[in-house]
Amino acid sequence: MTRIPSSPVALQPPRFTTGLRRPLIGLTALALSIAAVNAQADSLLVTGANGYGFNEQRQLESFSSLYVEDGKVVARGGDDLADQHPQADRSLDLAGKTLLPGLIDAHTHLLGLGYGLLEVDVRDLGSAQESATAVADFAAENPDLPWVRGRGWNQVLWEGKEFPTASDLDAVIAERPVILQRVDGHAIWVNSRAMELAGINADSTAPEGGEILRDENGNPTGVFIDNAESLITDHIPERNPAEMARAYDAAVSHIQALGLTQVHIAGSSAAELAYFQQRADEGSLGVRLYPMIASTDPELDTLLSRGIVDDPQDWLDIRSIKIFADGALGSRGAALIEHYHDRPDSRGLMLQTREELAALVAQAAEHGFQANMHAIGDRANNIALDIYAEQLDAQPQSRELRHRIEHAQVATLEDIPRFAESGVIPSMQPTHATSDKNMAGDRLGEKRLAGAYAWRYFLDSGSRIAGGSDFPVEPANPFYGLHAAVTREDRDNQPPGGWLPGQKLTMAEALRSFTADAAYAAHQEQALGSLLPGQWADFIVIDRDIIRDDPEAIPDTQVLSTWIAGDTVYEL
Repeated sequence: MTRIPSSPVALQPPRFTTGLRRPLIGLTALALSIAAVNAQADSLLVTGANGYGFNEQRQLESFSSLYVEDGKVVARGGDDLADQHPQADRSLDLAGKTLLPGLIDAHTHLLGLGYGLLEVDVRDLGSAQESATAVADFAAENPDLPWVRGRGWNQVLWEGKEFPTASDLDAVIAERPVILQRVDGHAIWVNSRAMELAGINADSTAPEGGEILRDENGNPTGVFIDNAESLITDHIPERNPAEMARAYDAAVSHIQALGLTQVHIAGSSAAELAYFQQRADEGSLGVRLYPMIASTDPELDTLLSRGIVDDPQDWLDIRSIKIFADGALGSRGAALIEHYHDRPDSRGLMLQTREELAALVAQAAEHGFQANMHAIGDRANNIALDIYAEQLDAQPQSRELRHRIEHAQVATLEDIPRFAESGVIPSMQPTHATSDKNMAGDRLGEKRLAGAYAWRYFLDSGSRIAGGSDFPVEPANPFYGLHAAVTREDRDNQPPGGWLPGQKLTMAEALRSFTADAAYAAHQEQALGSLLPGQWADFIVIDRDIIRDDPEAIPDTQVLSTWIAGDTVYEL
């Protein structure tokens, strides 16, 4: 095996000839497709690969051959590996195509993605009026839906950057209730019919940790932020099992094609966890799952008392909880130490008190669960770090739980080294930086940007970053995240040279955050993420060498096949 040089090496473009089985197409065939995964062949020999994996020191190495037995890597190395295993049940000649460890997204909302694929999508539309028109068109095509749901609006992209109003929706759809989540999931936009059904009027008050936007007369405008969302969402019918199944199948089919072999799910209800367990029992998950129990779920105590779920096949591990400290930067819900630069009367929203957050962390630790706290603003990150440090002082063994901070988006420069000191993992999403680059300065001012989206500072201070996307807040394509991490540019490669370019990662560091270090963040580094002997043979084959090729072309990467435990779950 070869250590990867620091400078690019020019390679001839390889060709791809495999003779792989074509996958079963369509959502109805998903369960049969995954059953084929579990009926593992005895052995697989991969040759002719432009392969990359990580060694025990987390350094990137190259190889050309991979030998697999019963779904696990037995050996990887050079061309001579084929001579050592001439009797493999299956052989795969990649003819120089690039092979990577299966990609892991450490922060997702899997069912949210699935529902979004089946509902109206207003992402990237240029105005409230365009968004409302798209909603009306969707409603006309789906006349039987009692509530029209969707996601993706982002007023920061619109001229004037003003929040939308119920009247924008009322102009095109007034007879049925409409609810649209903001792109970050931390605000909703509804029409007047939705507010009427929820009993919202000028006298309605927002719960602690939430805000109702109002006009000059004090009337709700139709936007509800963070905890205030419940004033509307409590009146929407629960998702039924059939809807959940359709959403799950849609999401899994989508991400298999993008090269994801595992996802960490940032907040799952008891009903969702039961559904995941059902799919695991059936052998039809289709992707490895690491769901976090939603700390807001009424059954939290019961779920924790059952203890962790540690699947020996690593399809479904449940050993963490998701806790919310604050909101999001775009809706000015992220909790800041100082006031917002563009709203001097606000420092954002803490969604729970410090005491409530500390109690949840303590409860998780008591049952041996990892605590994963959403913290975007510097005030929320500071409070989270204080809570983790206090627990570590009282219970030094809690370091072994590998608590996480989800997003760690804005931190003071003094707080960044505290992550590694306390063994707290920053779970970060590179595309948030490139999506927020035109807004973050407005919200924070230039001075606070020094500790914003500061991946390089985290790595240099000793942290392991768990890389993710936060889909469907961002697109699920992990190559968008890899590109953002190494270029600090958006998918149009803007700005040239990158936004806050001093925080760029190397390609090896970025890939590690989406593989080996993401596995570490789920206590699974011995089983996943590096393609080391003894690990599951989760890998992908792609159409280009993202390690050595032009990084600006990374978003165009095409996944040719996705493999879990030595069998295909997707093929182009």
